[in-house]
Amino acid sequence: MTCVMRPLLYGAAAGAAGTTALNIVGYADMALRARAASSTPEVTLRALADRLHVRIPGEGQAQENRVAGLAPLTGYAAGLGIGATVALARAAGWRPGTAVQCAVTTAGVLIGTNGPMTVLGVTDPRTWSASDWISDIVPHLAYAVVTVGLLDWMDPAA
Repeated sequence: MTCVMRPLLYGAAAGAAGTTALNIVGYADMALRARAASSTPEVTLRALADRLHVRIPGEGQAQENRVAGLAPLTGYAAGLGIGATVALARAAGWRPGTAVQCAVTTAGVLIGTNGPMTVLGVTDPRTWSASDWISDIVPHLAYAVVTVGLLDWMDPAA
């Protein structure tokens, strides 16, 4: 039986690096185009808490600050989780070319991050403009390129 601990750890590390790349590209886009930060992570967190009947502790500004801290953590969780999933798939023998791995990883992270927002009614990708799609896909593609590249570097024979 193959140990899953190594691919999980490698995948989480690669996903962390990919998440960093995603954030760098997203924040650079905000700086270059003077684009405002998205409120969808915070709105999604609140909608998820409501759906699960979980109260976010605090009142007023204390609760706002808590949401502001928790919402980005969901993105990190998704990034580490998708990285671990890709690494586990590779360890199980899934080894298409780099371009296919990047495309599948990009699709996976787009679904993993935008899916909950869509299901909860926070956003509707069918209404997005071309600019909206580019602003979303490019950082997620950066995530995939860094994640897959790091996995190749850390464990090329996996």
